[in-house]
Amino acid sequence: MNAYTKLAKETINYYLNTGKIMGLPNDLPPEMLVNKAGVFVSLHCLGSLRGCIGTIEATTDNIALEIQQNALSAALEDPRFEPLTKDNLENLVISVDVLNPAQLIKSRKELNTKQYGIIVETDNNRGLLLPDIEGVDSVEQQIEIACQKAGIDPLVDKFKIYKFTVTRHE
Repeated sequence: MNAYTKLAKETINYYLNTGKIMGLPNDLPPEMLVNKAGVFVSLHCLGSLRGCIGTIEATTDNIALEIQQNALSAALEDPRFEPLTKDNLENLVISVDVLNPAQLIKSRKELNTKQYGIIVETDNNRGLLLPDIEGVDSVEQQIEIACQKAGIDPLVDKFKIYKFTVTRHE
């Protein structure tokens, strides 16, 4: 387990056992304390998605705090799932995706579901889908899912598409 996933797991574990948010460990890599970025934390139990929450852009002072915030949100606040309990910890598998800056695309030919995540955006709505998601095999499917998440009708609404890469920590 690397420092990114270890921090997410320790944060969730500490909270479920104490009801408190733990402080940052002293042994984190410097880049986690200096850099800012959007971060998604994905939780799986026994091979099934159990929570996934993130930020498109940084909302805290550094990546470490972003991981802690999103790990707790994924564990406790993902509206698709019941909050995690201590019983879930044993089978919990965590991945942390640190988002690289997004770029507006000129053509859908620039997209590749395995390499790029996408952000779809209108004046009022925005939706994101991470890259390399199991079961998402075409660009059109990727766009459709991201639009659905954003409440955008891809057949009616005009929207922009941005692509981005992630640094995935598992």
